[in-house]
Amino acid sequence: MTASADRTSSVLAGERRGIAGAKADLTLASPRLERIAAEDPGSAQLVELLLGIAVDCLPRMYDDGAFAFRLDGHRGAEGGWQVAAAGSSLRYTAIAALGLLRLPEQMQRRVLAGDSCRSLIGELGKRLDSMTSLGDVALACWAAAEARHADLPHALSRLAEVDRPGGRRSVVDAAWVVSALVAARPQADVEAHLSRARGQLVAARGAEAYPHAAGYPVPWYRSHVGSFADQVYPVQALARLHASSDDPQALAIAEAVTAVICAAQGEAGQWWWHYDSRSGSVVEGYPVYSVHQHAMAPMALMDLADAGGQDHLGAVLRGLQWLADPPETAEELYLSEPPITWRKVARNDYRKAVRGVRAASTRIRAGWRLQKLDRAFQPKVVDHECRPYELGWLLMTWLS
Repeated sequence: MTASADRTSSVLAGERRGIAGAKADLTLASPRLERIAAEDPGSAQLVELLLGIAVDCLPRMYDDGAFAFRLDGHRGAEGGWQVAAAGSSLRYTAIAALGLLRLPEQMQRRVLAGDSCRSLIGELGKRLDSMTSLGDVALACWAAAEARHADLPHALSRLAEVDRPGGRRSVVDAAWVVSALVAARPQADVEAHLSRARGQLVAARGAEAYPHAAGYPVPWYRSHVGSFADQVYPVQALARLHASSDDPQALAIAEAVTAVICAAQGEAGQWWWHYDSRSGSVVEGYPVYSVHQHAMAPMALMDLADAGGQDHLGAVLRGLQWLADPPETAEELYLSEPPITWRKVARNDYRKAVRGVRAASTRIRAGWRLQKLDRAFQPKVVDHECRPYELGWLLMTWLS
């Protein structure tokens, strides 16, 4: 048994507290869990553990029809962890709803203080007209479509209003628009809007990977840089687009971008953070985010496989194994008391200078690493916070 599998098994055997109640209520049998259990039982046990943490953690972030922006952790006077919610986010509320839709209604109500996920999506619907962010509206529309909610026509209308031709949009927002319209496709005539959104997403890609911006200028030193999110959300959207109606070009782009990030994956399974859209090389690896390891990478790669693309299960498993035993730190990145997953492992670079220097240097010369930065700013800082979208994507990924 590997160290990571042994560590996870000991947790499930009772070394930690607080998970048994959530796990007892969860229906954990899903095709995706069965697939990884057949290849790596330890990773499957880890995902089951994380799903239980999600169900126990999300209620601490929920209040009055919306989810908090984050949950902050700090050490108490006696050394134990205490957590406190901060802020509010409609975007994170919509992503949490996409995940919670996968749970039985009884468990939804336990998470949402007696409300159902349909009620939560209804609350998002009431706020659609005041939403101005394209990404927020797209996610609310996507949730309404997945739930077959009565507010879907309103959400589609609002999405058409904010998604103006020629408007400024990030690649992530452009991908979410496509995913929302694909989800709505069986229930409404979205073909004209979807065709335009597809064209914008396809055109935004660089020579090898996606940059951050889709059709608008950004500062010169980072115009070539795209984050991990800028890769996986387009992969997911294009894979789902192909699955909904045969689109070989969309599938080919999703395959090509996936090949870039899988080729760059770290030796210990890290999904790196920033990529050069011209060459596909890594601009800066850190932070490594927990959500990339347990949810966003598996979500995109398994959606691609489900759409008929190449199977990257090995890369998914390596990402999970990093989360179980990250070489950068001896600190555990998930707890059951309090139930939480810590957000990321980052460099000891509080002014975030490394990301700026590496963006500028690779703009001048692709692949220019400046190795001294790795020695001066080591990746050993754990960010003790958690955001609800991380747990929403976790539920959506594994309980689809």
